[in-house]
Amino acid sequence: MKIYKILAAGRKSCFGGDMTWEPGQWYEVTGDLVPCRNGFHLCREQDLLDWLQEEIWEAEYEGEVIDHGNKLVVRKARITKQCAGWNERSARLFAVDCAQDVAHLIPGPEAQECIEVARAYASQEASWSDAVYDAAQETALAAALAAEAAGDAGPAARAARDAAWKAARERQTRMLKVLVSRCL
Repeated sequence: MKIYKILAAGRKSCFGGDMTWEPGQWYEVTGDLVPCRNGFHLCREQDLLDWLQEEIWEAEYEGEVIDHGNKLVVRKARITKQCAGWNERSARLFAVDCAQDVAHLIPGPEAQECIEVARAYASQEASWSDAVYDAAQETALAAALAAEAAGDAGPAARAARDAAWKAARERQTRMLKVLVSRCL
């Protein structure tokens, strides 16, 4: 089973702590392991979607480990190999694919238009502009409002919405696993 460490740009911790990780160097904490307070947090492939940031690194750990749902908390860890294919462009394209998965929940053509502009920008076929930013913001707002409105519907509509979100998340997790496996 592959294990990953998610980091901010420059190999910097991004979910607590201020350390900069060096590939191959082991790091160890003392004291009791406590999720979100003491220990190094790593994730499995199926957890990547919850933790995405600028850098994805393969990691290893030794010794004590706590499985805390969508993360592992370990005493001793190191990063070994960066997922070089995970970069700003691939992250943007992945985000566009995720948006495409739920675009059908947003009434009107605006969502699809924004997705097309975002994909063109990520593919370097369009330049960034205030209009693109505004369109993305409007689409995010429309998605939030559509999700909220769907939440006020009856049990059948809520079940359909929940099933759609679950299916989209499962597809996004599979897409991310494939993307990460290709870039290591």
